[in-house]
Amino acid sequence: MLKWALIFFVVSIIAALFGFTGIAAGAAAIAKFLFFLFLILFVIFLVLGLTVFKKLTD
Repeated sequence: MLKWALIFFVVSIIAALFGFTGIAAGAAAIAKFLFFLFLILFVIFLVLGLTVFKKLTD
């Protein structure tokens, strides 16, 4: 998912360089959404992993 966010970021930069502002804004919005979704899922799985690991070792 982080790879897709990076791809959309690069697409938005290239589109902005060529003057396609609508496409650049859309790609940047998708990249931002994917990045924050990745960040939220990372934190959730980190907390779940720590709690499950703690229950398994007790």
